[in-house]
Amino acid sequence: MPKNLLTLKELSSTELASIIDYAIELKKKYKRGERPELMKNKTLVMLFQKTSTRTRTSFEAGATQLGGHAIFLDWTTTQFKLGDIKDEARCIDRYADIVMARVLRHSDLLKMAEVMEKPLINGLCEKYHPCQTIADLQTMQEHLGSLKGKKAVYLGIANNVSNTLSLGCVKMGMHFTLCVPERHPISLDEGLLKEVKASGLYAEEKDPQKAVLDADVLYTDAWIDMELYLDPKFKDEKERRLKTFMPYQLGKGLLDLNKKALIMHDLPAHRGFEIDDYAMNAGKSVIFDQAENRLHAQKAILVKLCQQQL
Repeated sequence: MPKNLLTLKELSSTELASIIDYAIELKKKYKRGERPELMKNKTLVMLFQKTSTRTRTSFEAGATQLGGHAIFLDWTTTQFKLGDIKDEARCIDRYADIVMARVLRHSDLLKMAEVMEKPLINGLCEKYHPCQTIADLQTMQEHLGSLKGKKAVYLGIANNVSNTLSLGCVKMGMHFTLCVPERHPISLDEGLLKEVKASGLYAEEKDPQKAVLDADVLYTDAWIDMELYLDPKFKDEKERRLKTFMPYQLGKGLLDLNKKALIMHDLPAHRGFEIDDYAMNAGKSVIFDQAENRLHAQKAILVKLCQQQL
């Protein structure tokens, strides 16, 4: 296992499969009432520059369930907004056993990783969301069994979520189809794109009606960044995107073409935009299984990375 989890690139297919299997095992133990204290006397520091519901709650609850302790740090109420990021990271490194950071720019994570000795986890940045992808793959495996040969289709805008999801899928032997009208410029990673294309399992399809036909998984994400959604200065761009992306909505129209596929969304959802109520509530929707699995995936990640320090 690598020391850090920053992009999903650092995991081999075997290591990724091991984390997914372990997350499923920890979930089964949790459902049986077993609470192995695998992080006893260990401290997780969670640093948030971006807001969060699932990432914060799942990591904090996960650390607690494993017998550890989690400290929440808000970027705006710490000295990260004033001091040098490397200096602040070096201090946290002296206090924590493991650190999770949710930041606006991946470059800041790399600065932290450069000076830290303890494991660092990317809780989301503009280019990657590895923890989400691990929980997504766990959910798919629970519902589909072996993932090899299965097909996932991502609808909407190419972004940090689609980046890591595409990489995770091809590492697990899945076919991945990107069906989007455009890419979020700040999320583009040419190296990752080259890697998934070289797998022979990656494809792009502009027509959503064609893309969804034989999919085992239909996945979507918000078309607009969370921090811009309610910003009045973003009004014109928001209206442009809504017009551009509406044909890619994961809704009844597309689901009537494929009634077998799992329906997935990493949340929060803008109902009526990238997904409609019909899809959210459909019998094949596993959206809240995804959300629940963030807890068990985070526990697996924490344990696997902490074990490297033993």
